Order: sequence, then C-alpha cells, then structure tokens
Amino acid sequence: MAFSSMLPPSPALCLARKPVNLRPAISFRCLASAAVPTRSPRPKPFDLKTYWATLIAEINQKLDEAIPVQYPERIYEAMRYSVLADGAKRAPPVMCVTACELFGGNRLAAFPTACALEMVHAASLIHDDLPCMDDDPSRRGQPSNHTVYGVDMAILAGDALFPLGFRHIVSQTPSDLVPEPRLLRVIAEIARSVGSTGMAAGQFLDLEGGPNSVDFVQEKKFGEMAECSAVCGGLLGGAEDEEIRRLRRYGRAVGVLYQVVEDILEEQTKSGMSDEEKKKKKGKSYVRLYGIEKAVEVAKELKDKAKKELEAFEKYGDRVAPLYSFVDYAAEREFTFGSSS
Repeated sequence: MAFSSMLPPSPALCLARKPVNLRPAISFRCLASAAVPTRSPRPKPFDLKTYWATLIAEINQKLDEAIPVQYPERIYEAMRYSVLADGAKRAPPVMCVTACELFGGNRLAAFPTACALEMVHAASLIHDDLPCMDDDPSRRGQPSNHTVYGVDMAILAGDALFPLGFRHIVSQTPSDLVPEPRLLRVIAEIARSVGSTGMAAGQFLDLEGGPNSVDFVQEKKFGEMAECSAVCGGLLGGAEDEEIRRLRRYGRAVGVLYQVVEDILEEQTKSGMSDEEKKKKKGKSYVRLYGIEKAVEVAKELKDKAKKELEAFEKYGDRVAPLYSFVDYAAEREFTFGSSS
C-alpha cells in the first residue's frame, strides 16, 4: 500500500530547500518556504542512502532466513517471490529500526518486528494487485504475484504472510531486550493497522467510496503502514506515550506525503500511458480530483507537519536525523535502490 513502489530516476518535486525544475508549465515557487527552519546548522548532512542501504542488506538476510522453503513448497515460493523481490526499499522495516534507535533501543530488538512489517506489507501488496482489487500486472519491477502463481496461490501467499509476521515477532524477539507488555502493544498496533479500521478500510473506499473519501483513502491506504512502522519502533525502543503520539502523526504524514508526490510525478508522465493504463490509475488521489496545484499544497502541508512533530525529538541529538531525512526523501526522491517498478 503506500511507501512501497519504486520509481525510476526522475526530476524531483520542488519541496526541498533547493529549487528543482519539474516542468516549465508548472510553477513550484510557492513552496520556497516548505523547508522547516533549523535552530542551528548540522555539522554535516545525514547520509540516508548509505544508512538505508546498510539496513536493507541486513533485513534482506533476515527475511531470507525467516521464510525458508518447506512443505507445501509452492506456497512458500510464492511468499518468497513477493517478500524477497529485488528493488524493494524496505521502507517499513527501516523506519521501524530507526524509530527504535531514536530512543536508544538496540536494533536487534527491532529486527523481528521489522521483518514482520515487511511480510505484512508484502501481503497487502499481493492482495491489492489482484484482478478483483487494483488489477496491477507488475510490482517492484517484476510481474505481480498472481501473474506468476495464479490468483488462488497469490491469495494463499498473502493469507500465510500475515500470521507468519505475528509468529515471527513472538518467537524471535529477544525477551531480554523487549519486555512482554511492549511486545503485546506492537502486535496490537500491527493488527489495528491492517484491519477493518486500517488499510482494509482504505482499500474498500478506494474501490467503492465517493470523491469526498480522498483524505480517508490516502491516510488509511497509504499513511497507515508508515504510521504503524514508526509507532512499532518507538514502542520497542521504550518511547513515552506522548512520544508515541508524535510518531503516529509523523509516520502518517510521511506515508501520505510519499504517495501524494508519487501521484504528482505520475501525472507528469501520464501522457505516455495507454488508455488501459490510465483506466487502472483511477484510485482516489488529490491530483486526480483537484489537480496538481492542490496536490502540491497538500504535499507542502504534510512535509511541514511531519517535521514539526520531530522538533520534540531534537533532544536526542543526531539520532533524529534519519527521521528528518525520511521526510525529505518522501518529497524529493533523490535516489533509488535496485530496479524500479
């Protein structure tokens, strides 16, 4: 659902401190104030790409170990096909680890939940791509799960990944690093985010809702995963309740920001789409309902909101830098990992 798909290298949306030209026909000068002023200059910019790439390598290894092929082999092959796809950015698990480390938590405590978030995320994408849902033939630069394994096996693979994620948290999280009450809150948080009041609700309204449902769809279908990832990391790291609330608002804003910017970039290239492709891109978005200018305003507001929530965490020093960088990445897309979809 959001914060997931890869984009090919493309001109960046001007939501950053430095102006970037998207298209001569559209002016983004109104976003010159989008950057949030900092109280003091940082000694050097945080290298998000290196940090992210390092975590991806660790997470990929742990995911490979978490889903071994066993009987019945076909289900596990279908599960691994989507979870271990080349080019996956692992945004949910990386955000989870980052939020845990913000509060001084050990990343070893976060890895089982991080892997579970990726399993749950992959399952949601498998189901979203089904012909009865968004009917997408490709995901993460390769054919969708149902295109390769069939609709029946894709449904089973998604069904199997959800409970495997919960089982992985319970069986693999070191008990000496995470007290049981925290772990229970993590499990409840993930269950809430994927259920009938979370991503499932967003997908339902994306299929059935009217034009006034765009805010709900964006928050539930695209903001929910980032929100859950940030909150789970905070819970594992021992964050206080008010800090969890800030992480919740921050994660939701980043997740929706990512999707709004993706919709804007997609609009820039839709002239090259076939009629069939355009028909499949009929989901609820600010761009399709209100146009690019409105979407740009929404993106600016989301970027400011996310960074505002982080101000309370500046007491943790440089540990908050990755979370700031996630906001800039969601707005600017300055780099990619592997193949694109």
